[in-house]
Amino acid sequence: MRSRLRSASARRPCSGCWPGVSAGSAGAVMPPTVPKWNTLPTCVVTLASWKRVTVPASYGVAHIPGALSVQDAGALGLAGTAALDSVNAVDPQKDETVLVSGATGGVGALAVQIAAARGAKAIATARPGAEAAFVTDLTDAEVHLVDFTGDLDAQIRTLAPGGVDAVLHLAGDGAQLAGLLRPGGRIASTLGFGPDAVEGQDVTAHSVMAAPNARTLTALAEDAASGVLRVPVTATYPLERAPDAFASFASGALGKLAITCA
Repeated sequence: MRSRLRSASARRPCSGCWPGVSAGSAGAVMPPTVPKWNTLPTCVVTLASWKRVTVPASYGVAHIPGALSVQDAGALGLAGTAALDSVNAVDPQKDETVLVSGATGGVGALAVQIAAARGAKAIATARPGAEAAFVTDLTDAEVHLVDFTGDLDAQIRTLAPGGVDAVLHLAGDGAQLAGLLRPGGRIASTLGFGPDAVEGQDVTAHSVMAAPNARTLTALAEDAASGVLRVPVTATYPLERAPDAFASFASGALGKLAITCA
């Protein structure tokens, strides 16, 4: 049976464990309860949305291309969808400036690549050292770095004196980030910062809820399989080390983390 990519965190090649999911499918993690570890089937789990676990029968399923690993497919689904939906919301044009706040996380690392691939001038938040190296290694395109622990406004004004064209609010203070936009600029937020927050300002805000439909997942999987998009899995843990993975995630690990279940 052909492999499938499901939006979020689990990969499980067994049928009958969850209703509506067949063998060779990549399962998502997102329901009302968290299952006991010993009830999980064979899977690859990433950590961004582990709080809820449910697998819809049809929503959020796409085929996994042969050139894409199961691990990368599992890590790509929900984070990639959030990144793509955020970039689409602000619709950056060639040479426009796009500030990605939260560029060192799983969603941000993918958003930087997507924005750069569209010809935008990507500006990414990253502290000097390991974070900066991680972000600049994501793509061959030039990525301009700003240190969010310093004077962010001054750094942005150096790169975009009139303000940036667009902001992706994946971390940080939405109001502060909106203040870095040029008049008429756009901000997309996965953190609930929406139109009401910029009422009376000459900017547009989009509150983004990732929608992992088959079309989006297929596009992401094809880009990852072809090398256009790099899935930033930085560490993989066996199931027995799941507490270590969660601790690393909570401490702000770079990119995506995965848990493998055998």
